[in-house]
Amino acid sequence: MAARYYCADSENGDHIDDPSESALFMLIDDLNDSDNTFVVVQPDQEDPSWFASVAVLEEGGYEVVRRDSTRDEHEVTTDTSINRIATDLTVWMAARGISRL
Repeated sequence: MAARYYCADSENGDHIDDPSESALFMLIDDLNDSDNTFVVVQPDQEDPSWFASVAVLEEGGYEVVRRDSTRDEHEVTTDTSINRIATDLTVWMAARGISRL
């Protein structure tokens, strides 16, 4: 069954439909600087209007990118707290106005 709202994919092939905050935490926690360097979350649709990504930084911590073309938003931040990143992404995604099926 396809995701109802959005899905998360990591570089190593992990895929989660409609990930919870805890699932996002686990995906980010599994990132490393060799073969699993990023996670992307976006609507499960062709040509999504928004996405968020989290990537490991060489110097430590994470780069978080949030882009929403319908709201002309593009924000890049860095953080070291996986918990804060997962929480912030969950709140940000909830505000995207995803059409409910």
